[in-house]
Amino acid sequence: MQDLATAVPEYPVVMQMHGVGASLGPQLMAEIGDVRRFHSKPALVAFTGIDAPPYQSGQINVQSRSISKRGSAKLRKTLFLVMSVILQNSSLDEPIYQYMDKKRAQGKPYKAYMSHSDRQQPGR
Repeated sequence: MQDLATAVPEYPVVMQMHGVGASLGPQLMAEIGDVRRFHSKPALVAFTGIDAPPYQSGQINVQSRSISKRGSAKLRKTLFLVMSVILQNSSLDEPIYQYMDKKRAQGKPYKAYMSHSDRQQPGR
C-alpha cells in the first residue's frame, strides 16, 4: 500500500496531517479515493457519515441528533483511529487535542467526542 500511495500526488499532504502515519495515511487515501469527486467539504463529510441528520423530517422533530452514519463505515473507522493516535500522542497545546480534552471534561461519551472531533478544524 505504501508504494502505491507514494505515487499519488496527494500523498505528501496526507502524510503531513497530524495523527496520520505510514499505516493510516495510505488507508485514509484508499477509503476517500479521488477527492476531486466531492464538490465541497460538506460533501466529503456526508460521504464519511459524520454529519448530523436534519432536525426535522416530516412529522418528526428531533431534539438530540447523532451522526448520520450514511457514508463509509471503513472511512469512519480510519478517522476514529487517526483521532485515537492524536489523543495518545499529541502535546497538550495541540488544538484538536485541546478540543477533545474539553469535550471529555464536559462529560461527553468517548465515541461522541472522538467522532465529533473529526469534523473540527484546528483552532476552533
